[in-house]
Amino acid sequence: MKTVLTQLKAVASALVRKAKIRKGVLSILAAFFVLQLYFVRELLAAELIFGIAFAVVLLLVGISYFVGSLGQRGLELTEAGARVIASSARHGYSTVEEISKKPIRHPHSESAQ
Repeated sequence: MKTVLTQLKAVASALVRKAKIRKGVLSILAAFFVLQLYFVRELLAAELIFGIAFAVVLLLVGISYFVGSLGQRGLELTEAGARVIASSARHGYSTVEEISKKPIRHPHSESAQ
């Protein structure tokens, strides 16, 4: 392992000694680092955009769930109100029916005789 490392150091020092190769290597390394920074920024921007999109979807799902639960609760309250109205209507109908069965005049009144 050390021999490979020492060989790499020797090749690197030989490359650094030559001016034209040194400028080429430095420009390639600079381009590599600039591209890495660009790709990192691009990935961060993409992650931010996807995060915003997922937040919007989560918000829409939450709103639809909230509206659905409100609708369900409204139906339950409507059913309870309809039951109260129905029982009140039955009671009123039975009262009207009971009143209609009674004679208007008493049996011992003058006009009935």
